[in-house]
Amino acid sequence: MVKNTKQTSSEIATLAAKVVKDKRSSQIKKRLAASALAQSNNEKQTGDELEDLASAVLRSNRYSAETKKLAGSVLSQSNRGR
Repeated sequence: MVKNTKQTSSEIATLAAKVVKDKRSSQIKKRLAASALAQSNNEKQTGDELEDLASAVLRSNRYSAETKKLAGSVLSQSNRGR
């Protein structure tokens, strides 16, 4: 299994922390934010379920630029072997 050693940047981690605390954030946005936070300062990788969700968010025109930013970060930390 190929290991991806990318980590969430401090900019994305700050954004993700704000999203998680915001009661108005959607569940999808919060899931992406939580995943991004979980991947900061360690070598955790995105799971296949969240990988699919992030990919769908990026392909859709229904989501905000902020949500897509989180999705891009999460997807960039996925397992390259999948």
